[in-house]
Amino acid sequence: MKILVTGGAGFIGSNVVDAYIRLGHDVVVVDNLYSGKMENLNKEAKFYLLDIRSPEFEKVLDIERPEVINHHAAQISVPFSVEDPRFDADVNIQGFVNILEAAKDKGVRKVIFISSGGAIYGEAEEYPTSEDYPPKPLSPYAIAKAVSEDFLFFYNHQYGLDYTVLRYANIYGPRQIPHGEAGVVAIFMDRLLSGKKCTLFHFPEDERGMIRDYCFVGDVVEANIKALEKGSCQAFNIGTGIETKTQDLFEKIFQVIKERIDVPDDLFTMKRTQARAGDLKKSCLNCQKARRELDWKAVHSLEEGLRKTLDWRLSVK
Repeated sequence: MKILVTGGAGFIGSNVVDAYIRLGHDVVVVDNLYSGKMENLNKEAKFYLLDIRSPEFEKVLDIERPEVINHHAAQISVPFSVEDPRFDADVNIQGFVNILEAAKDKGVRKVIFISSGGAIYGEAEEYPTSEDYPPKPLSPYAIAKAVSEDFLFFYNHQYGLDYTVLRYANIYGPRQIPHGEAGVVAIFMDRLLSGKKCTLFHFPEDERGMIRDYCFVGDVVEANIKALEKGSCQAFNIGTGIETKTQDLFEKIFQVIKERIDVPDDLFTMKRTQARAGDLKKSCLNCQKARRELDWKAVHSLEEGLRKTLDWRLSVK
């Protein structure tokens, strides 16, 4: 089938594009390269250098007539969304509505929307958190994701546009940039490889840092494959269901690097500072619904995923 991937030059989107092409799909990429990179682009994908907010987006659909839109393009930083909520809403809400308006008029069958299980639930009382828990977003980034899911429900009800929502945990892996929800993996790895100390953000009650659910991008790609034909009009958490504190993540990254290259022992001591606006104390996802209905589960351990990420990082250094 023909699939249009927005953000297909970005970290996760480009990995999804590669997988779709390996499976024989015809893939079109729309990306403004704001955070995506040309070197991430699959040479077999047709590329449009375009912002999702542009009125030209409808013309791309008119030319390409994709059956499915996989929407990965986004403003990805929670702290930045707090600093500039107008820009976040412009990209993440207005941009998505622009896509939906074009999709309903140009014969798109389905939209796969990338939401955020790592942010949308807020400080959830149900933990690990399932899809049944009502979103209580605590940042403009998370609010935009929740609102976008509501827009999908409306477009399905009003126009019959099918959709599947994938609520990502904190995703890491090859091609990740040191920004966004799970950018801490790339930040720690890059700084340690450069011989620089790392900083841990934490709340006063726990100096070992915040709790997150870290999921390897290779597993996430498989969820995007499943979503092509499954999960109609539903939302699915995509994560591991395993909680990891920031300090523990850092120690695992340090050890994985230490296995390959010599790292000065003094870098093992981290700087510490208070959590930023929009940070959550804890986030971990219950992913049983994805296992039941998408036939999907994460298979990489954190150590396995970090080693694969390091292999990539060293290969491009």
